[in-house]
Amino acid sequence: MTLQATLDAFRADFKAGKPPFNAPAHIHPIMERATAELIASGAAQRALKVGDKAPLFSLKNADGELVSSAQLLAKGPLVLTFYRGVWCPYCNMELEALQAFLPTLKATGAQLVAVSPQTAANSRKSTRITELEFPILSDPHNDVAAAFGLRFELPDYLIELYKGFGNNLPLINDDPSWTLPMPARYVIGQDGVIRYAEVNPDYTQRPEPSDMLDAIKR
Repeated sequence: MTLQATLDAFRADFKAGKPPFNAPAHIHPIMERATAELIASGAAQRALKVGDKAPLFSLKNADGELVSSAQLLAKGPLVLTFYRGVWCPYCNMELEALQAFLPTLKATGAQLVAVSPQTAANSRKSTRITELEFPILSDPHNDVAAAFGLRFELPDYLIELYKGFGNNLPLINDDPSWTLPMPARYVIGQDGVIRYAEVNPDYTQRPEPSDMLDAIKR
């Protein structure tokens, strides 16, 4: 099953309220409204795209060690995936798919890292849940996401819904701002130029890991 088919099946079960889900029906139009508004804002079209120069960054991994994009690019092309956090099941399924694809990526010489605004403790939780063998970097305040044009503010009505879910983003991210990155995946060449870019304001839609192979091999 493809990654997107897995996500679609999860979304259908969630909306239908199948076990283990017990989400009230009224929440779905609220979440869909927020997604539709983010799509309509055109934010995804303003994010960095193929041919743009990727900003350099240094972020800490789950063990508190500083990791720089320059060091990673010295080893090979860099695959960079931005995700919302350990609380997002769609993100976790994408990380699992990337983990399964990791041997193929390693064979190309590419480096893979995930970036989220969550704290190191939550990144360690992500690693345990999805059994990752690639690093998760913490992006405080979504500053690196902003440099790629991915950061957005949640609308007030969605914040209230998230609070009801127990998704306390200020606690999860150690940041009071209630911002998130749009899910995105980039391939950056060793020259620092973006070779592949997939940005989707609909968090239920993710590209297949194999979609970026041609860009890596170029």
